[in-house]
Parts: sequence; C-alpha cells; structure tokens
Amino acid sequence: MHNSPSLPHHRLHVFGIACEMLLVIRDARIRDTKLRDEALRAAKGVCCNCAEGAGRVTRADKGRAFTVARGECVEAAAAIEIAALLGDASAEDAHRVAVLADRAYGRVTTAPLESATAVEPKISVKFVNVAELEEP
Repeated sequence: MHNSPSLPHHRLHVFGIACEMLLVIRDARIRDTKLRDEALRAAKGVCCNCAEGAGRVTRADKGRAFTVARGECVEAAAAIEIAALLGDASAEDAHRVAVLADRAYGRVTTAPLESATAVEPKISVKFVNVAELEEP
C-alpha cells in the first residue's frame, strides 16, 4: 500500500526550485526586517501559487496562478538584491537567489504545459544543487 501523498504540485519541477529559493532566502539572514519579510513573503508566494496553479483545472485558472507566481519570483529576487546593495545581505546569497529565480521564472512560464503532460508523480520535492546551475 502506497500512503505517500502525490499532489499535483509534486509533479512540477518549478515547485522544487521555488522551495529551494525559499530556503536560500531564509538562510540568507537578511538584516533589514522589512526586506527580509518582503523576500520571504514573496518566496512563499511563489511556492503557494505554483501549487495552486498545478491544482487548477482550466487553462485560465492555471495561467492566473502562474502569472502571480512569476511576479512573486521577481519580487523575492529583487528584495534580496536590494538588501545586498544596502549591505544587509551578502552578494553571494543574492546571486544564489538570482540564479534560482531565473530558473523558476523560466519554468513557471511553462508550468501549465508541464503539469498537463507530467507522467510520473514525484513523491518528494527534488531540490536543485545551485552549484550545478551556475555557468562557468
């Protein structure tokens, strides 16, 4: 008997990228409380809106949720970029988030198609190794 959950967002690669971005932002320890709140709230929004979009049925409903996720993705990346610019976060953390945000933004644009064509459900979130994403 297979009791592990397999919800629609578990089949989306972008959900794993969004979760990884959320963890990187949390671990960045942004010193400015408003920017930290903004970055975390937006990163959580990416995760939640990707999940919502995956669970929607109509293309219009999916598109609305994924459109919001794209905006939240850019907002999260901008918040930590601004924090780094002001010296309230490290440039390395801002770069890591930018790399993940770039990947997530590209994937969330194709997510409605991805969720419709997924064949094998993934039971756990697969996190992306940031070092493999960066270009030499």
